[in-house]
Amino acid sequence: MRLHVGCAMWTHARWPGRFLPEQLPPGERLRSYATWCDAVEGNTTFYATPTRSTVDSWARQTTPDFRFVVKLPKVITHERRLTEINEDLHSFLDAIEPLGPRAHALWVQLPGSFAPGDAGVLAAFLRRLPRSYRYAVEVRHRAFFEDERSERLLERVLAAVDAEWVPFDTTALFQSPPTSDAERDAWTKKPRVPRRMRALTAHPIVRYLGRDAESRTVEGWQAWLGTVTEWLREGRSPTFFLHTPDNADAPRLARAFHEAVRTRLPELAPLPEPQPIDPLTLF
Repeated sequence: MRLHVGCAMWTHARWPGRFLPEQLPPGERLRSYATWCDAVEGNTTFYATPTRSTVDSWARQTTPDFRFVVKLPKVITHERRLTEINEDLHSFLDAIEPLGPRAHALWVQLPGSFAPGDAGVLAAFLRRLPRSYRYAVEVRHRAFFEDERSERLLERVLAAVDAEWVPFDTTALFQSPPTSDAERDAWTKKPRVPRRMRALTAHPIVRYLGRDAESRTVEGWQAWLGTVTEWLREGRSPTFFLHTPDNADAPRLARAFHEAVRTRLPELAPLPEPQPIDPLTLF
């Protein structure tokens, strides 16, 4: 029984001295983050395919049970919209190979313009992918959430290859007007779609966006506590990613969500204690 939790990144300007040691070399930041959380979203790969040596460094800094949910490059998903992508896809798969079992899922995030009428393109794309990886798809067109026929169509496409539907729950953010610059920025960039809480596979993945106020973030995740607990009781192994508009306290909040699930499910093993920020001394 494992619940993995993580953030949208493994380094942040406001984390050194709080969650990561000060002056930590870039090549050691993931190792330190991995003592706080046991999963991370691979968002950087959306902008460019990394080198194998970079990915090899990621693997060296994490244990085999650490989970990367790695986003496919935008040239595949947004620019070419899943067609004529053989060379780019091959380069991406070759680059991430060093992750081995750490590549928990390859994440196909589709643009908001990718509509139910494009489901056939998605189906053809998923069928051609190697079965050595697990896949997770995120859609943002509102019809998939508001039209039952479109929802069922996408579920059938995903079920055919045992792929998961990744919800991005932004309902807490849009529940009331923004109160900070970070929240105002998020209002202009994040998708405004209904909350979805249905798992299709044994490995559901949730992206949850709270608020900059901790109390409102905790209030917003209450609906997920019961769902994630039930998934665990069913034998599923979920991954829960915690976002806030500024992400300043995201590692601590991700761990707090894990602990909140443990209060409902005491047999769930606790996360290991994070490494100390500063070296321990005798004085």
